[in-house]
Amino acid sequence: MKEPFLGGLRYLLPVIEAAHQQGYYVITCDYLPHNIAHKYSDEYVDVSIVDKEAVLKVAREKKIDGIMSFAVDPGVITASYVQNEMGLPSFGPYESVCILQNKDRFRAFLTEHGFNVPKAKGFGSMDEALAAKDWYPWPVIVKPTDSAGSKGVSRVDRFEDLKPALEDAFEHSISGRVIVEEFIEKQGCSSDSDSFSLDGGLVFTSFSAQRFDRDATNEYVPAAYSWPSTFTDDQEAYLKSELQRLLTLLHMQTSVYNIETRIGTNGKQYIMEVSPRGGGNRLAEMARMGTGVDIITACVRAAVGDSVPTIEQKTFDGHWAEVILHSEKTGKFKQLNISPEVVPYIKQTDLWVKPGDTVNTFRGANDTIGTLVMRFDTEKKLLDAMDGVNSWCKVETD
Repeated sequence: MKEPFLGGLRYLLPVIEAAHQQGYYVITCDYLPHNIAHKYSDEYVDVSIVDKEAVLKVAREKKIDGIMSFAVDPGVITASYVQNEMGLPSFGPYESVCILQNKDRFRAFLTEHGFNVPKAKGFGSMDEALAAKDWYPWPVIVKPTDSAGSKGVSRVDRFEDLKPALEDAFEHSISGRVIVEEFIEKQGCSSDSDSFSLDGGLVFTSFSAQRFDRDATNEYVPAAYSWPSTFTDDQEAYLKSELQRLLTLLHMQTSVYNIETRIGTNGKQYIMEVSPRGGGNRLAEMARMGTGVDIITACVRAAVGDSVPTIEQKTFDGHWAEVILHSEKTGKFKQLNISPEVVPYIKQTDLWVKPGDTVNTFRGANDTIGTLVMRFDTEKKLLDAMDGVNSWCKVETD
């Protein structure tokens, strides 16, 4: 079985490992030959993952059996296009995937079908966005319609500060469109976690507590996650029901999904984003470690049409956390300092840099320098650690 993965990020490594364990031949594709995942694949092809026709040409030449884009948002539409053009196992209809991957179209679809949705508007130019001065429901979130990793995302509280936020969003948009939406003040923590559907039915749904570093250069880049979520059982049940309704309306099939949700201070539950791919920040790995549910192996087998191992709904065993390691300033990495009192709770340290490497301030997910996986026996111990991350975890630079 030949299975291309679009992209070459570090988050692909466990997916490549799972594919090799199944005996599949792995081809990785992008235009960055030095990306780390290419060292672990069986073959690398230099092709832009947003060029659908170029990837389709390669896929036909290689006579592939399946294709996916795990944790690499720009490749999802291309993977769906190739799936549907070649009659390969697919996430679902190409048009449905395009809706999910475009924040502007996704908000319109949610509105049309009666989901809770923030007031939102898409713009194709700076002039168009600035001309709509009377529309804005302050405060707002400005972001590209088709970018991930929190790049180009910012909150704006007044019209006078809008232009630089729009410039940043347009700069990070692949299609040249941005979306501006009502900022939904949240109860507790928002959720960003991975789930899985089999033949269109959600068989595993997880919710996290997504946490942020208010001192970071971009405070809207997730800096930590913990499980369980801060949602109530009723809130999770409602969101599961609405997510299933969404997948049914879109005729989605078998896929892993990265799903973002939140509860507003108005009491409403919101589906913010749904993408048919694994999330970055090792979210599917965290689900596997915390619940034993292996949606990574499930999605690589599904991509080539092999039967999927049993996926059951399970809860996290204990209180788990993942800390996204990042630097407070740009410089040369010196060392990671962890206070001794939290060391017993660390299950895994995954540091991606070595002394002397350049590290940047935390503007987007691409500025991550590693992760910590932690497990606690009680909620109090977890919350104490999450509330004080910057006091016990410090990245030292020169």
